[in-house]
Amino acid sequence: MRFYLVDAFTDRAFAGNPAGVVLLDAPADPAWMQTVAAEMKHSETAFVVTTGDGPKSLRWFTPAAEVDLCGHATIAVTHVLGGEQVYATRGGELRCRAEDGWVKLDFPADPPRPAGDDLSAILPGAEIEETGRGAENLFAVVKDADVVRDLTPDLTALKATWTGRLLVTAPGDTEGADFVSRFFGPGVGVDEDPVTGSAHCILAPYWSRRLGRAELTGHQLSERGGVVRTKLDGDRVELAGQAVTIVSGELHV
Repeated sequence: MRFYLVDAFTDRAFAGNPAGVVLLDAPADPAWMQTVAAEMKHSETAFVVTTGDGPKSLRWFTPAAEVDLCGHATIAVTHVLGGEQVYATRGGELRCRAEDGWVKLDFPADPPRPAGDDLSAILPGAEIEETGRGAENLFAVVKDADVVRDLTPDLTALKATWTGRLLVTAPGDTEGADFVSRFFGPGVGVDEDPVTGSAHCILAPYWSRRLGRAELTGHQLSERGGVVRTKLDGDRVELAGQAVTIVSGELHV
């Protein structure tokens, strides 16, 4: 089985979000895929069946759990395969294409809905302006980008909530950044995700409504950092990112 390590949502090595990519000739046992993902220790490892007609089966695993949707690992898979791809996933059918040095993903929008969660214990000292929920994530808007940069969330308290995942965002404060964010997911074994494509399915509808524009650019302010272009089109979001292959080889298991 071919294996790749790809840095996604970046145009340079050792930045963005690393993802494992495993190319399969046939569907694999989920327990085995989970073991491989735990061994790789990346926030997600993607497993794609490359044979057969029709959409390719695609699944994503964190070191601790399978997830329904993962943007950066889908960027990584499409970067490896190239061209236009259609994937069958637990979250529905996904259409993606690699062109001109970018990978574009067509994902369902996930506009946040008001939920009234009190997140003050999870984000001590942060001035929280709004809270809400997406399909799987808690959502918080804070005053400015510096608050996002300086966050030290209580991950133990976060892990005990709903799905144990939190997206925090604020307006951008640098050239080319319409908004900024960070994403914390101790509930799925990822204390902080470097760059989170699926989170931008929440961010795109929120910021497009707030800023009055369909096409935006988000900067994720993790230590590695990354850039995600978004385009809101009704109930869909086009996510675009670059990627760099770091390692390729074979799995001998």
